[in-house]
Amino acid sequence: MAVYHAGSRALQDRVGVREVADHVGRAIGEGIKPVAAAFLELQPLLVLGAAAPETGRVWTSALTGAPGFARATGPHQMSVAGSVRPGDPLTTACATEGTPVGSIAVDPRTRRRMRFNGRLRPTARGFAVTADRVFSNCPKYIQRRESYELLDDRAPGRSQTSGELSTAQRRFVLDADTFFVATVHDRGVDVSHRGGNPGFVRAASPRELIWRDYPGNSMFLTLGNLAADPRAGLLFLDWTTGTTLQLTGEARTEFGADGERRVRFGVTEVVETPSAIPLRWSAPEYSPANPSPAV
Repeated sequence: MAVYHAGSRALQDRVGVREVADHVGRAIGEGIKPVAAAFLELQPLLVLGAAAPETGRVWTSALTGAPGFARATGPHQMSVAGSVRPGDPLTTACATEGTPVGSIAVDPRTRRRMRFNGRLRPTARGFAVTADRVFSNCPKYIQRRESYELLDDRAPGRSQTSGELSTAQRRFVLDADTFFVATVHDRGVDVSHRGGNPGFVRAASPRELIWRDYPGNSMFLTLGNLAADPRAGLLFLDWTTGTTLQLTGEARTEFGADGERRVRFGVTEVVETPSAIPLRWSAPEYSPANPSPAV
């Protein structure tokens, strides 16, 4: 399978980074190396993205557990004990054989991340994913958080669904230093991390978010996917309370006269769940790579 499709290639050529992308793309493989397996088994958080079979809308969800709940169980397989919370937009996707999924494990303690994309199959304990692509990214824009607590007595509150962002949810977005974005293409799903100082992403209206696309690894997987298929799902986390804000909609990339890239995301549906995940992380140390948040 080719590393890049036409959408990614078009953006690489527009920016003039095809050779860099080819070099970085050599890190993408179909197998789980021992160092990647060891990293995955230490993580209490896994972020999953997929298109909901019922609607075709793309969502991003958070899964948590004691370290080892997500682990490599073969050279090409990740197994997850548990699944998304009941009622999550990806509940059906996680119970459907052959669902294309993307996932990312981020460790704020070490500012490392690993992406794992493939096909899902339900299991007795949760689900497993057979790998199509496994790779790591650089620590750029990951906020360091030194420690976390797993709170056994925290239970998810009732989810609230709407077609636009409330005033409080717009503030949630403005205060965020991290979010995750799932995008799709004809070969599968990708989930990537976006980070910056608070204010790096803003709600221009109840139905629209805007953020700058900071210089990264030159692969243009996310923006390449959006060039081919505008569907996307975003996940914002409150790293203290565990509240999650999930958005689904469509996004497009805009190029300024100075070459700066911005992504404009149109909101179709919003799901907010108080205390959705039982993790409480320490305060962030912002990445030194973060630019000014002006968008």
